[in-house]
Amino acid sequence: MTRKPTLSFWQIWNMCFGFLGIQFGFALQNANVSRIFQTLGAPVDDIPMLWVAAPLTGLLVQPIVGYFSDRTWNGLGRRRPYFLAGAVLATLALLAMPNSPSLWIAAGLLWVLDASINISMEPFRAFVGDQLPPAQRPTGYAMQSFFIGIGSVIASLLPWLLAQAGVGNTAGPGQVPDTVRYAFYFGGAVLLLSILWTVLSTREYPPEALDAFDDAHAGLAPSSEGPAPQTLGLGMAALLIGAAGTALVAWRALDRQLYVLSLGIVVFGALLLLRPLVRGGGMYASIVDDLLRMPQAMRRLAVVQFFSWFALFSMWIYTTGAVTAVHYGTSDASSAAYNEGANWVGVLFAAYNGFAALAAVLIPPMVRRLGLRRSHLINTCAGGAGLLSFLLIRDPQWLLLSMAGVGIAWASILSLPYALLSDSLPAHKMGLYMGIFNFFIVIPQLVAASILGFLLKTFMGNAPLHALAVGGVSLVLAGLFTLRVPEPHRETHA
Repeated sequence: MTRKPTLSFWQIWNMCFGFLGIQFGFALQNANVSRIFQTLGAPVDDIPMLWVAAPLTGLLVQPIVGYFSDRTWNGLGRRRPYFLAGAVLATLALLAMPNSPSLWIAAGLLWVLDASINISMEPFRAFVGDQLPPAQRPTGYAMQSFFIGIGSVIASLLPWLLAQAGVGNTAGPGQVPDTVRYAFYFGGAVLLLSILWTVLSTREYPPEALDAFDDAHAGLAPSSEGPAPQTLGLGMAALLIGAAGTALVAWRALDRQLYVLSLGIVVFGALLLLRPLVRGGGMYASIVDDLLRMPQAMRRLAVVQFFSWFALFSMWIYTTGAVTAVHYGTSDASSAAYNEGANWVGVLFAAYNGFAALAAVLIPPMVRRLGLRRSHLINTCAGGAGLLSFLLIRDPQWLLLSMAGVGIAWASILSLPYALLSDSLPAHKMGLYMGIFNFFIVIPQLVAASILGFLLKTFMGNAPLHALAVGGVSLVLAGLFTLRVPEPHRETHA
């Protein structure tokens, strides 16, 4: 057999079902962690710095997990051991986070939670590439988007639903309401059980079988030996730029959150400069070399991903502050109005994920008609319009309409960039390249965590609403840059 067999609908369903639980945990984190931080005493302009844990853990964890999962084969398979380990750790973090006695313990648990979710999430992207023939991969990614939407709807609604059922939605100063605590407990159970479903209901091809399929060596040519030739020059440039930025922040006593960006550039430069000193291969050498030798489609998608995830991160960390301040008239995290507004944000997040689940069904025929690039442009512009409409809408009920556009963009971001990229990745490095591709999801979030608080205080009157407008413009730019990405030849299979 030289071609992977076509899988049935239910086989694809089973292999993607674990994403329901992953997104359940991710959605609880996105909708409620800012609320937990504010409840434990965090000022609104410090929240981006506390959130830096989430993207930073993804930056570190995903390429490492991808590298090792490419080389793993045991009784559970290649990717499934990582699904299961991440699920157990994430469940424990979800049980602990709403019981945090202090702000810093909550911030530490965010590191644990996000790292654990990333341990499970990264192999799921590679799992689709491993198991499905090229013609079915867009269907697999769309199925993942569907489960992401469904899981996020339920998870985002949980605190609001529990409040409607009579569970306490307010608590004393420094106390997380019962609605949030019970939602996290339920989310931990869902995450673990759904990933167990995928682990137990699927099988994986052994390495020798994967290597024999005709798509195993498609895409990239084998990397040449030794460091990529641009390592030294890029490393020196990054080191100088980062050092100059760090000195400027210290000299002008600028917002300390800017150190995240400047020191991050320094670390990146130092890692590149160290590469020529490393003899042979290994994880570090493979990550650096393949990062610098990535295909053209991946380079251009990096820009698309930057603007997309910058916008999403702005929305996740500032929607609660914007809606409670503008639409509910309070920033007092212990007040009934604030907690009512925070619960409504959960409903809004559920709404955009519900719209995303519907869009995941409609995107494949849209792509067949318009192509991948134009479809993504239309979808991200819909999301940009949704975020920009927060500037005009004052009735919180009408924000549901804004979330329709955001949901369309969210479904597209979770599927079409992977469809645009899929033909460029060789099977033996599928996990590693999916991990490297995550850099372009994480880096914009680190940039947002570094500069958004500074921009908000310096230029936007410390109003979270304006951060959502920045996100709206960013989504439109993401769509425009998609037009520069080469369209795969297998367009009819999207």
